Amino acid sequence: MSLSPIVLVTGSAGHLGSALMYSLSSYGYSPIGLDILPCDTTNYVGSISDRAFVARVFAENPTIRYVLHTATLHKPHVGSHSKQDFADTNISGTLALLEEASSHSIQSFIFLSTTSAFGSALSPKPGQAAAWIDESVIPVPKNIYGATKVAAEDLCYLVHMQTAMPTFVLRTSRFFPEEDDDEGRRAEMTDENLKVCELAYRRVDIADVVESCVRAMERARDVGWAKYVISAPPLFTRDEKTLRQLDKNPAEAFRDALPDCEAVFAKKGWRFLSRIDRVYDSSKAARELDWRPQYTFERAIRKLAAGEEWRSALAIRVGRRGYHPVSTGVYTVR
Repeated sequence: MSLSPIVLVTGSAGHLGSALMYSLSSYGYSPIGLDILPCDTTNYVGSISDRAFVARVFAENPTIRYVLHTATLHKPHVGSHSKQDFADTNISGTLALLEEASSHSIQSFIFLSTTSAFGSALSPKPGQAAAWIDESVIPVPKNIYGATKVAAEDLCYLVHMQTAMPTFVLRTSRFFPEEDDDEGRRAEMTDENLKVCELAYRRVDIADVVESCVRAMERARDVGWAKYVISAPPLFTRDEKTLRQLDKNPAEAFRDALPDCEAVFAKKGWRFLSRIDRVYDSSKAARELDWRPQYTFERAIRKLAAGEEWRSALAIRVGRRGYHPVSTGVYTVR
């Protein structure tokens, strides 16, 4: 029997779930994986919306002390799953986990949410300054994915208030390796070019997300409740000039913030984005969780200049997990 603290990881076959399963032992934890898909990182195959199944997992593992809840229907499922499917998984499934966890001496429950929850607040119209997105921004969900994730966040708060179970919500930005789902963005530049650009304002490496989860697990016991944006530190500053530059001339904003990036882009034949409409600010998480993301835009530029890999070894190991077993575009399981 392991003497390491046991962590239940839901969604253990997915991108983040598998990354956590691969990594937690190096932090001194013993993970148990739960997912609807059988996988080398899954110990229990079943749905979180099946309350009896969830109860059995906890009953068979009474020494679980932490829950990292990554299981969800994602934005790519909006076109292939019903609103009821989203409610069953993202809301009812989260509630089942919360209530079972709160009755089993859980030291912290970490809910992995998404910056997509901010919804329409992320998209000022062309001609308007880019939006600065931090924890003070009120979500305005624009699809069933965002709506159910916000509802699940509210359930996390409700169960925390009723049971005092330490609970954190981490709203993560993009870390998936698949191509962008927007055809226009895919046509604007190569996938690698786009992803490196995104590190400046709306992307995070999966290794840094794992680190934030561990920091959150440990910190939640002392704090009780909090929400955090998890994204690579923004390249840009929060001033009117810069936010207007991002709307009209992002290339200038990139050059002003990090002049070295221009030569690297030129050497690779890369382009800058024609418009940036939002910037995610993760400084609260860095400050309060003592979280130090390593895979920044600045680091990526240094690595590219040296001809080295800019992604983490963990991101490469996890690879493309996909979201569908059938053909539904760029997110299909291959």
